[in-house]
Amino acid sequence: MNATIPRADLERRLRRFEIEASARACMNRYMVLCDALDARTPLLELAGLFTLDAVWEGKGAKYAHSFGGYRGREAITAMFAGYMKTPAHFALNVHFLTSELIEVQDDTVFGSWVMLQTSTFASGASHLNAARLNVRFAEEDGQWRMAHFQTENLFSRPVEAWNSDAELPVPRQ
Repeated sequence: MNATIPRADLERRLRRFEIEASARACMNRYMVLCDALDARTPLLELAGLFTLDAVWEGKGAKYAHSFGGYRGREAITAMFAGYMKTPAHFALNVHFLTSELIEVQDDTVFGSWVMLQTSTFASGASHLNAARLNVRFAEEDGQWRMAHFQTENLFSRPVEAWNSDAELPVPRQ
């Protein structure tokens, strides 16, 4: 049995892997920038992760009401600009992504993740949120960008502060 894979098939597979990696890198950079969302955040870099006609929307009763939706890179940029102030809206903000699924269908990429977000706000209050992210990516100017970003709340709750000066409970020698 000949196990040789035709070159065209290998090139298609390689392209699919490269596109998946680009979509993953775009989402990772988005989360890194959102983790440090303050007056020093490079707003144009953050905005550049979205296509010119992108849609960013909160989905479901809680997030549609809290976040709403934005159409176009300019509107998305203006939404993020609202977080870029001093003092920062977030004193601590960390996003965790899991359950990744990235599917490449011709020239469109669909990604989904489950996100856990731990936040402490400038007010001192802390919150735990979980959301399902569904993102469609599109290639624009040779770069894979988010074309439609949806975040739907799975649960939310206030919590006590995340960080504590308490000693870690580890075995002593």
